[in-house]
Amino acid sequence: MKKICVISGARSEYGQLRWIMQGIKDDPELHLQVIVTGMHLSPEFGLTYLDIERDGFVIDKKLEILLSSDTAAGVSKSVGLGTIAFADAFFDLKPDIILLLGDRFEAFAAATAAMISGIPIAHVHGGEVTQGAIDDVIRHALTKMSFWHFVSAEEYRQRVIQLGESPKRVFLCGGLGVDAIKRIPLLDRDTLEASLGFSFGERNLLITFHPVTLAQDGGLGQMDELLAALDSLKNTHLIITRPNADVGGREMTRMVEKFVTEHPNAKAFTSLGQQRYLSCLAQVDAVVGNSSSGLTEAPSFMKATVNIGERQLGRLKAKSVIDCPPTRVDIKAAVEKLYTPVFQTILQTVQNPYGGAGASDLIVETLRKLDSHKNVKKIFYDAPIRTDV
Repeated sequence: MKKICVISGARSEYGQLRWIMQGIKDDPELHLQVIVTGMHLSPEFGLTYLDIERDGFVIDKKLEILLSSDTAAGVSKSVGLGTIAFADAFFDLKPDIILLLGDRFEAFAAATAAMISGIPIAHVHGGEVTQGAIDDVIRHALTKMSFWHFVSAEEYRQRVIQLGESPKRVFLCGGLGVDAIKRIPLLDRDTLEASLGFSFGERNLLITFHPVTLAQDGGLGQMDELLAALDSLKNTHLIITRPNADVGGREMTRMVEKFVTEHPNAKAFTSLGQQRYLSCLAQVDAVVGNSSSGLTEAPSFMKATVNIGERQLGRLKAKSVIDCPPTRVDIKAAVEKLYTPVFQTILQTVQNPYGGAGASDLIVETLRKLDSHKNVKKIFYDAPIRTDV
């Protein structure tokens, strides 16, 4: 059987990969291998590898690469440790194809080891643009190291081709976030409140704000402005998910912890898990912050998103997204806007630009058909010059 090695280093990443993994596991022609690393193995970030095991998957390798430091030097060292660890893991597992998603530094380490080992890479969600974070550079680097590409929108398919990849190896499948929404049974309001130990109020917001890795201070000033804006809101209950392990993430977490101790209307979570996170999306009025989830998943619930700053600059956005500068005045104004009758009317007809469900099945079906004889030779594809941009 064709061995497909799926790699995940973060809770949000696994949420998108889960149904691809299930499809591979259930396919008689494919054999699933799973490697977890990064935040999954850290108590600080909730030991989320346990969620993967609870979902019925066998983890073949657990690679400890995350250092206690979240400085630029610490993250760079984690990439180096990851490259070493992945090289050994690939030697042991001998996969036919490596499947990577997105733009995390753990994926960059895995791709480096796979590329040098001559193992072909299939990359999911390439071609996207997030100009406010180093993720942008990592994502495009992964595109060049990968042999096959599964993209979420036509605009992104064109960009991957623009990067010199043959159109024959670029597959338009749609976004993965919608698959989970369609497949996971959501908790009703009472059950969700009991699970969270949190009571919903008159108004409710889901807050996720990650480091802005290209900002001079890593986005700490922006987080301070966000918390100040949240402090000024009346009759609003707040569910806050803690920042990820990018540079500056731990200092942001300390800011969040201080905020929730001073605000009984707010509660912070290291990891909600996918079912509770999506259930929260269904119950709250809006997503506030700079996470991609506000752009890729919230529109499917016809929920508003207050997208702060430049971290997601360049991504496709639904009409439900309100962009705002990272100042307390602008954030508060954006939150007020989402409650206006005019904007609530707009939400009633919102369509998700990342499509409907089915991306996971399409990817699994394509993986089954791919020639995995480790042919990683690529000719740079010179795409015709576009005149429509």
